Amino acid sequence: MPGPFTLTHHWLCTTLACGRVRIDVNRGPGPQREELILGSNLRHPGHPQPDELTSARRGAPTLVDVALAAGVSSATASRVLNNSAGVSPRVRAQVRDAISQLGYVRQRAARTVTGEQPFGIAAVVGSGGQRLFNDPTYARVLSAACTVFTQHDRPLLLTMADRQATLERYLRSRHVEGVLLIAAASGQMTASAIATRLPIVLIGRPLWQGEVDYVDVDNHAGAHQAVTHLIAQGRQSVATIAGPPDTAVGVDRLAGYRTAHQVADRMAGPVLYGDFTRASGVHAMERLMSTKPHVDAVFAASDAMAAGALHALRRAGRRVPDDVAVVGFDDLPMSAHTNPPLTTVRQPLEELGTLAAQRLLRAIEGDDDLDPDPATGLLPTSLVIRQSG
Repeated sequence: MPGPFTLTHHWLCTTLACGRVRIDVNRGPGPQREELILGSNLRHPGHPQPDELTSARRGAPTLVDVALAAGVSSATASRVLNNSAGVSPRVRAQVRDAISQLGYVRQRAARTVTGEQPFGIAAVVGSGGQRLFNDPTYARVLSAACTVFTQHDRPLLLTMADRQATLERYLRSRHVEGVLLIAAASGQMTASAIATRLPIVLIGRPLWQGEVDYVDVDNHAGAHQAVTHLIAQGRQSVATIAGPPDTAVGVDRLAGYRTAHQVADRMAGPVLYGDFTRASGVHAMERLMSTKPHVDAVFAASDAMAAGALHALRRAGRRVPDDVAVVGFDDLPMSAHTNPPLTTVRQPLEELGTLAAQRLLRAIEGDDDLDPDPATGLLPTSLVIRQSG
């Protein structure tokens, strides 16, 4: 795009379904940055409105001025500026409003262009932008999280940074108060986020061990229920199109498939791997039909791969579910409209996004009321039975 600025995907941050957009603009090499916040009734801290300029010229406002304007003590105003716990959301909002109205800038925050304090939540997608925009589950999770953050007057900023150094540098700039980390590609990426000492919640169980908060659905139990359903129907050879083995979701759903066979005292069937896309489901199903023609049921670890399997079976003249039953995982809207409609495991994506946002706000605010059950980070799934199996 021609113009004076260069936008890179590392710095392009936007909100989903929140009515406001924030863009970090990289002016090229060097530390200079400009931040633009667009949205109705949103006033950027540190950018005085015209009616505030006259008062600002009378002298730089102090922390005492901020505290007086907010109706709190200087100590409380300082805790808000330092992003410390123990301040209610209402008081925190009052102090931020006072900072905005007065145009207050702390001297030790001068390393940022605008001088504003951390404001907003970074949603960091670790697997790159392609999967983000191709997988509808991300949008549903982030939209639900965004609704919660909006209720607490925080924009959700979306960033894609596969490089640990880039991610850590951005988060250390202290433009945000907390991090939602989604589809982290490695433990190193999570370690980089943790190193910034910002509050962090992962969406999805990490493969590695570590003291980091996360929320997820019970992928193991969901897969177990789906395969048990197929076995109970009398299916003799249940194969699976598993997710990538370097992801926790792929590992957990494959483990649930195997556990169901163990409980039924049966040998597990063939295992093929996909990448959660429809194309990988087509390819895996074609391989199954050519190498294991006796398979009479398939559990696919995503609805997209299940849809691909349905397409391959139909093209080969195999009847579903008469010849081969197919069960997916996700319960995406399209699963009710496949041919035939897809039996699948529903994962509560909106509830997942809501819970992730609540836990992160609790970590930021130190407010126990935001999450009534902070020890529960694993949500149950349910089986939706349709015509495919």
